[in-house]
Amino acid sequence: MARKKKSWKELPPAARFGTIVVGAAQLAFLTAAQRDISRRPAEQIRGSKTLWRFATLINFIGPGSYFAFGRRRLPKPAGK
Repeated sequence: MARKKKSWKELPPAARFGTIVVGAAQLAFLTAAQRDISRRPAEQIRGSKTLWRFATLINFIGPGSYFAFGRRRLPKPAGK
């Protein structure tokens, strides 16, 4: 037997708070990834900027993948 989904009003306060915090974190992570894609030159991104823009729309996996695999590592400055 399928369980009925709870509405927002039926959730306990802690669950509501947790949902808001996770949603805000997801939005911040997405915004950071999109901003980085916009500001970073195409030569410093592995693959197409358009592909990464769409990929970052997949919950936490997209922005996390972009930051882990989509950016090329810059060479360290000499003398440091």
